[in-house]
Parts: sequence; structure tokens; C-alpha cells
Amino acid sequence: MAKRPADLIYAVDEDPPLMTKLLLGLQHVFLISIALIFPVVIVRSIGGTPQQAEFMVSMAMLAAGVGTILHALNWKGIGSGYLCPSLCGPSFLSASLLAASVGGLHLVFGMTAVAGLFEVLLSRVMHRLRVLFPPEVTGLVVAMVGISVIPVALTNFMGRNGSEAVTELPELAVALVTLGTMVGITVWSRGKLRLYSVLVGMICGYIASIGLGILDAGHLSLFNEAPILAAPDLDHFGWAFDPVLLLPFLIAITCSSLKTVGDITTCQKINDVEWKRTDMRNVGQGILADGMSAIFGGLAGTMGQSTSSSNIGLSIGTGATSRRIAFAIGGILIALAFLPKLAMVFVVMPMPVMGATLIFSVSFMIIAGFQIIMSRMLDARRTFLVGIPLIMGLSVDAVPGLYDNVPHLLAPIFSSSLSLAAVLAVLLNLLFRIGVAKRERFVLTPGVDGSDSIFNFMERQGAAWGARREVIYRAVSAINELFEAVTSSGLAEGKVEMEVAFDEFNLEVEARYEGEPPVLPSVRPGDDDLLEEGAVFSGFMIRRYADSVKVESKDGVCRVRLHFDH
Repeated sequence: MAKRPADLIYAVDEDPPLMTKLLLGLQHVFLISIALIFPVVIVRSIGGTPQQAEFMVSMAMLAAGVGTILHALNWKGIGSGYLCPSLCGPSFLSASLLAASVGGLHLVFGMTAVAGLFEVLLSRVMHRLRVLFPPEVTGLVVAMVGISVIPVALTNFMGRNGSEAVTELPELAVALVTLGTMVGITVWSRGKLRLYSVLVGMICGYIASIGLGILDAGHLSLFNEAPILAAPDLDHFGWAFDPVLLLPFLIAITCSSLKTVGDITTCQKINDVEWKRTDMRNVGQGILADGMSAIFGGLAGTMGQSTSSSNIGLSIGTGATSRRIAFAIGGILIALAFLPKLAMVFVVMPMPVMGATLIFSVSFMIIAGFQIIMSRMLDARRTFLVGIPLIMGLSVDAVPGLYDNVPHLLAPIFSSSLSLAAVLAVLLNLLFRIGVAKRERFVLTPGVDGSDSIFNFMERQGAAWGARREVIYRAVSAINELFEAVTSSGLAEGKVEMEVAFDEFNLEVEARYEGEPPVLPSVRPGDDDLLEEGAVFSGFMIRRYADSVKVESKDGVCRVRLHFDH
């Protein structure tokens, strides 16, 4: 069972009041709406009509609402059971643009549904792929999720788009007011005001935008002209399939799945103080929901859906991770798909407000990612496993145009810093497993070896295995006490052979020597016993450090087995 973090106001299974859920859901919807630009980009790339763009955006909100609800369900193997909202996945953009240029929007819809089917199949074997996703890989993916958003966040924060290369003072003022309000409430407020830090900040940003002329009469006219209620135009529905485009969409859905692994890992960690590793069965349930939302998105007439890392960062910042908020988010998004006038509030969101909101959210994601990475010990192999993908991923944004000439089939991998870093991390993880033994031996000689020898060996092996620091340090302490107990009291006749074995869930240590077995009391010895024989206290401490201890003696050979849960 997960242990509730003390800093959460509403934890994953807690139920906030109805009005609180609606307000929290509303600020999540504001953040989700930023990704609605992707369907517009796809339609504009082929010279589509405003009606086509409006249709794709409406269906994107519908699909995001359904996906968000599916993720929160945790019902019959569907959904991770966390607040993990869905939105238009940036991983799909490159493949969708290619499909639109080849066969129009109907090909985008059909290929998206097929890709979603592949993700559903992938979810069924996800629990068997634990070896691909050690904490350093998932931590890197989580960090890159935030880092990949930085260019978009900063561009919007500074009030720039493709045609504007200069930041105007009013736009910067709006961005600073918005971000300053969010940060100020989160850091200094008391009580439940922290829950609404983003909503209050965005409201202040909208008011400042109106006062400084960023939101003008033209934006208000768009709101006035939009109908209150509208159903989707059935003429825009249609599906097509092209086997040539199967590989780009499979690559896109794989990149999206890697991102989902990182997102759900973050959800698991922020909802459990005692988090140790990624629960891959739970991840599989989340990827199943992800695949189902992608299928629904394609059939409904929009691009692929994936989990929203920015919204997870928002839940960290506000201290509200209740999965019941997801049902409010989903309900609002589904309603907005049929209420164009209300949806227009999100469509006209000022760029500086978008940028400030993204910076607030991704700050938590980046730090959460590096915390996951540093939860394990790192040697040279694992340093390169993190460092090389991080550098190559950053190159996508740091050196624009560097990968413009890659083959179209591989374009989804090189289309973002996140996808490139994630794919490289998985591949390097498999490569660097070569030559790493899961069982090692060393020999301790009384009077020659001591605590330094034990520490250096376990430190080196712990880093090679990517073990948790606290487990390795407990093992070092237990081995030290055992070696002290059997040598100082003359129980060991000669050298002590140590064999250490590791898997992701267990660390096993076996000591073998010729001589008598040690005394390992389960109750703390009295003061008189400690004065007479310090080895008795060492035996007691061994039981305190190890999760279980077993002693065997046969034919003059003693074996002491120490088990540590990992």
C-alpha cells in the first residue's frame, strides 16, 4: 500500500468537495487547451478550412476528456488510477503532418486509430519489459518531458510567435504577473489557497492582458460570434489506411508510450513516500488507457492522445493529486466539445499566460525526474546512460535544423528532444547491461581487510547494479558487523568468503567460513552481556540491518545468509 505524502492536500484516493473538484478541473483544462494548437497546425499544413480546424479541435477536446477519465478509472485493468490527464500528443505531430500531406485528414484519423491498437497490444506485455525501464531511464524520461517543453514555454512567456522576434513590454508584464502570482501563492500562502494557485494566476493574467491591450475587441468578437451549442459536422468524418505510413505512426506511438511510462512513474512517486521502483503492471494499465484514447481520437476525427506531463506538474504544485479531479476534467472537456462559446475562452488565451503556466508546471517535472535518477547509485555505465541521451536530446532544440535530413520514417524520433532521449536511453540501457554480473564474490582476510574493503566493494557493485543507496549502506553495515563478530571472537578459522547477488527486488549476501556460527539475538542484549562480549551486540545489529537472516552450520562450515528487500 502506498504511504500518503504529508504535503498533499488531496491524495490520490481522497475525494475533494464538488466545487473544489470543478475549480481544480478548470485550471487543468486551461493547461490542456494549450495543446489544441497541434490540430490547427495539421489542418493549416494542407491548406484546410477553418471548419476543419474547428472540427479537429472539438474532437480533440472530446478525446482528451475520454482519455483523462480512462486513465483515472483503474477498473478491470483499464487505467493507472492516477490523475494523469490526456491531451493532443506532440509525439504524433510529425507522423500526422506526413499523413496529412499524403492522404489528407482522413488518413491522419485512420492511422491514429491503428497506432492506438498497437499501443493496446503493447500494454499487454508491458509488465514483462521491466528490464527496459530502470529508474535512471524513467527518471531521464520524466526530466526530458519537462525540458522538451522549455522552448515552447519560453517563447510564449516572452510573447513571441513565428512572426514576432521582439518581446513587447506589456507581454512581459503579463507573463511576470501570471507567474509571480502562481509562485507566490504556492510558496507563501497558507491553507487551501495553494490549490488554486494556477487558476488565480491565470485570472490575473487575463485581467492584465485586457488592461494592457493584449486581449482586444477582436478577441472579444470571436467569443461573441461563437455559438453556444454546436454538434460536430458529420461531413468531416472519414478514415483511410496506408501501410507505408505504418512505421512512422508505430514510432510515434512508441515514443508516446515511453513518455507515458515516465508520467505514470511520476504519479506513483508523488503519491507514495516509500516509492522504490516503477510498478510496470500499473504502467501497463495506463498504457492500455492511452491506447484506447488514441483509438477513440482517430475514430472521432482528431490526432493521437497521450498523457500530459505539464498537468502532472500542476498537480504536484497545487498538492492535489486526487484521481477524482480527473472526472471533473473529463466532464468539462467533453462539454466544451459541444459548447464553442465556452471553448473560446481557452482559444483566446494570451501567449504570456500560456508560457507562465507551462514554466510553473514543468519546473516540478524536471526536478521530479532528477530525483528519480538520483534515487539509485550511478557508475560510469549509468552516467553515460543518462548523460549521452540527455546531451543528444538537448541538441534537438539547442541546434535547430541538425536533424532535418533524417529519413521521413525516422522523423518522429528526431522530432523532439524527449523522443530522441527516450529512445537512446532504452537502447543504451540494453547495451550497457552486457558484462554486468548479477552475482559477485570477494574474500575478507582477518587482520588485513576491514570496513574500507567492504565499503569500496559494495559501493562499486551497487553503482554497477543501479541499487538504492540506503539498501547498499544497510548491507555494508550488516557485513561490517558480521565480519567483526566472527573475527573478534575467534569464530572464523581463516578467511571469510562473501557472495553478493542482486536483482531489482532483492539483495542477497552469503558469508562462508570455517568455524562456529555467530550468536544473532533478536532482542537487544543487556548491559552485562555487552560488557562481557561485544560480538553479541554485533549479532543483534545484524538482524536490525538485514530484513531476514539465516544461519547454517554443517561439517565445520558456517553459512550466514542476509536478505535485504530492494
